[in-house]
Amino acid sequence: MDWNLDVLHTSIHFAVRHMAIATVRGHLKLLEGIVVTDEQNRLISVRAVIDAGSIDTGVADRNNHLRSADFLDAEQYPEIVFESSRVEAGDGNNYRVEGSLSIRGKARPLTLEVETTPSIKDPWGMTRAAAHLEGRLNRKDWGLTWNQVLEAGSLLVGEQVRFEVDAEATLATPAPA
Repeated sequence: MDWNLDVLHTSIHFAVRHMAIATVRGHLKLLEGIVVTDEQNRLISVRAVIDAGSIDTGVADRNNHLRSADFLDAEQYPEIVFESSRVEAGDGNNYRVEGSLSIRGKARPLTLEVETTPSIKDPWGMTRAAAHLEGRLNRKDWGLTWNQVLEAGSLLVGEQVRFEVDAEATLATPAPA
């Protein structure tokens, strides 16, 4: 069964160490996505497209720097894409999803820990389900290497990026015959 990720009810949040003493948090916006499940609602595959230019940390100058060629180069590479290649069922509604994340045109492996919810009928008659995803990546693996070494020897921007996604999806209705 095909499910369309709901761009209005999906949030993508990330956190990165700043000057080794604090954490900067931000978010990105989903452009589109599709999830495929089997008849028992078990996860089979995921594809999501994220708007690189939507990165927002609450500070305009920092956002502009993150959109620049030093980081995401959102003008040249406007989309960040995740595509699953393997889904491993765990306990209950938990899955380990392996796939490829493309940032700045460079695809690298990424693993997500996913917890899904049972589907429901929403007040408008749509079949809806949700999932919570967590993961981490080293930004240098995607060529995001800009940094400054501080006087104490620590980095201005941490290399590890933690992220969480809360996603909702609606069951795609088949086209009329």
